Amino acid sequence: VMVWLRRCTHYLFIVVVAVNSTLLTINAGDYIFYTDWAWTSYTVFSISQTLMLIVGATYYLTFTGVPGTATYYALIMTVYTWVAKAAWFSLGYPYDFIVTPIWLPSAMLLDLVYWATKKNKHSLILFGGVLVGMSLPLFNMVNLITVADPLETAFKYPRPTLPPYMTPIEPQVGKFYNSPVALGAGAGAVLACTFAALGCKLNTWTYRWMA
Repeated sequence: VMVWLRRCTHYLFIVVVAVNSTLLTINAGDYIFYTDWAWTSYTVFSISQTLMLIVGATYYLTFTGVPGTATYYALIMTVYTWVAKAAWFSLGYPYDFIVTPIWLPSAMLLDLVYWATKKNKHSLILFGGVLVGMSLPLFNMVNLITVADPLETAFKYPRPTLPPYMTPIEPQVGKFYNSPVALGAGAGAVLACTFAALGCKLNTWTYRWMA
């Protein structure tokens, strides 16, 4: 009974974390409506995706103890996002680009670290966290490149409901020293280690609660 209870708890965690990851990253890459704030939102989206990916992937990886499951988790996130964005598209939301599976290569690096360090949890947190944090903003740039013409689409589909405090006064040129990838990677590398540790800790808590 305890084995099955533990197993069901594990699957529940995976579904909950993966669904939340998808919800928090559903707009990541949708720079159409953030024309004037593109770099700012790009950085924020990159960091949020990094953290969502690594906490779930690390949890899954350390739970199974099998290198490869982090990539499998990223695949779950990708499929969930495709389904959600396809639903939005069917409702008339103006997507004119494909959502790229940007989480997969970063998750592969996480698996590689776990395998290369012979399943050393602390190495996974430190090296895996840094690699995912630094790589994801780079891969996320693919999302930005796939937007056909942000300006044209922004004028074609204006958002009149945008609150005043969100309306840019002027285009934010040169924001963040014009290097959103560098800023996202720097912040991501630091924060991802913390979230990787949280993923490991979630695992410990699950077992303790089940015991």
